[in-house]
Amino acid sequence: MAGVPSLAGQPRVFLEHYLVMTREGIRGTELMQQVLKGVSDREIAAIARHYAALEPRAEPGPRDAALFERGRHVAQAHRCGTCHAPDYRGREQMPRLAGQREDFLLEAMLAYRENRRRGGDTIMAASLYGIAEADLKALAHYFAHLP
Repeated sequence: MAGVPSLAGQPRVFLEHYLVMTREGIRGTELMQQVLKGVSDREIAAIARHYAALEPRAEPGPRDAALFERGRHVAQAHRCGTCHAPDYRGREQMPRLAGQREDFLLEAMLAYRENRRRGGDTIMAASLYGIAEADLKALAHYFAHLP
């Protein structure tokens, strides 16, 4: 579904935090908030374990070689791999970027940059501040097409 992130292969700790914040109405869509309403912490931990164990898949569709390379360069220049791991698989509370939906990544990065992401991380807002939208599009394309 457009605009919905892939949860497969996300770090378990990240998923637990994300799901709790969604249940509490701090993150996520209204639909997901309703789905998680009343779900216990124990059930959220089980959901997180399930999705963390699934194999993530790279974005389907053609990869634009020039845009991919530009995204790789921007990711290296801004040291995205420092927090999200060098292969962008995520770790602990940092989400996996590799293979994530391109549309979701772009919208999330724009929301962080513009300081409108609810329940967002101020480090991400600062990290993306001032990055041109064209570079964010390249980043989203790069991450989405990583294995």
